[in-house]
Amino acid sequence: MTTSSKPKQRALSLRSTIWIYFALFTGAILFLVWFFQVFTLDRYYELSTRSKLKTTADTIALGFDSEDPVSSTVQIENLAHDNTMTIVVCERNGKVLIVSDFRGGYSVLTQNQGIRLFLYRRELNESEDGWFLSVAKNERFNTTEYVYGVLLDDDYMLFINASLEPIGPAVEIIKEQLIFITLMTFFIGLFVTLMLSNRLSRPFKQITAAADKLASGDYSTRFESGGYAEINELSDALNYAASEISKVDSLRNDLVANVSHDLRTPLTMIKAYAEMIRDLSGDNPEKRAEHLGVIIDEADRLSELVSNLLELSKLQNGNVELNRRQFSISDFIDSALSRYRLLSEKEGYKFEVDGDDDVICYGDDSRLAQVLYNFINNAVNYSGDSRRIIIRQRNYEKVVRIEVIDFGVGIEREKLPLIFDRYYRDERTKRDVVGTGLGLSIVKEILRLHNMHFGVQSEVGKGSTFWFEIQRAEE
Repeated sequence: MTTSSKPKQRALSLRSTIWIYFALFTGAILFLVWFFQVFTLDRYYELSTRSKLKTTADTIALGFDSEDPVSSTVQIENLAHDNTMTIVVCERNGKVLIVSDFRGGYSVLTQNQGIRLFLYRRELNESEDGWFLSVAKNERFNTTEYVYGVLLDDDYMLFINASLEPIGPAVEIIKEQLIFITLMTFFIGLFVTLMLSNRLSRPFKQITAAADKLASGDYSTRFESGGYAEINELSDALNYAASEISKVDSLRNDLVANVSHDLRTPLTMIKAYAEMIRDLSGDNPEKRAEHLGVIIDEADRLSELVSNLLELSKLQNGNVELNRRQFSISDFIDSALSRYRLLSEKEGYKFEVDGDDDVICYGDDSRLAQVLYNFINNAVNYSGDSRRIIIRQRNYEKVVRIEVIDFGVGIEREKLPLIFDRYYRDERTKRDVVGTGLGLSIVKEILRLHNMHFGVQSEVGKGSTFWFEIQRAEE
């Protein structure tokens, strides 16, 4: 049976993508420039001239004094000069008061001895809105003439004349300039795009090369920053990931080494004692029973190791459901210590309880009992000659803090952060120490599932204190 997979699509490179977007952006800008500077220039020129006529009329009307109309002469002359217009102020009966002609004598308002002005006065008088705008074609000069008339008040009229000069030659000049600008923009855009794409793609290429080294197993690879905030954040994240992967790989190697050692030793002893039974003690009931006891103990050790590995795997994968309920903290501690009475009687261990008043807590008491058992077992294994262990209970507003204190060998300061790490095992752990080396890893996962705080304080030669906090039940 054969299977087929969909071929992987080739994505555009960063350089190509930048070039395409930059080219589209440049093309859009050039299109807008051509559109507004060439194709709509005539229309824009007309609208601008009409707007200028109205603005000029509004300015004159604002400063016009009907008591002394001639006082506006200077203002009108300045406006006519600045805008190349002809401006006439007259009475409604036709008497001209102010004339300012900067059209060179070609204004329709000053030609034909006032005939056109007479016609415009009549048109303004007939206007219902008190203003009009006349548009005419001047065939002689090939211009479009605009005349804007407006009533200043009941006695005076204002007329303004401006023309649209032919802009064809100007448009041709603009086209020639735009062609030059388009070519220059294209080459400048190409150069800028190449420079920008190279600068942007360089750090990504470096990160890709470093990622290939990391994938090949070189965990010492460092991802260099690229001068941009996003690249720096990506580099920091990848450096952190490389560091964590390196730790996981180291812990995996430690796990393989530790588990291999823990498996090999009991298997070797099981095989050796089985051979002894076969060859030497098969007929001796006492020796046979002793050797079989060793085999059973080593098989139990193997079973415990496998069970702990399975338990840790379930906890880490989130395949464990907590059975939370309310329970008495005093009963919880007493139940745990009841398992150590035989050890106390035979080995001389002293278990002391320093507890506050009994309170009701909330959690999976069977799982939390595993935590307390692991802490007590750890204290037993490392209590040294003192063989004194204190279980302390302190009640706080929302939690109860449980501490397991021993007075043994202690833990070195630099190794404290590693105590709860997955697969970590103190190299001082010896064969005669009870346990598989995975207990604290299981403790860590159980307490994380409960969202409970935990930790350890220790001093070499003076002992250690392992603690965790259990949530109090709401009243």
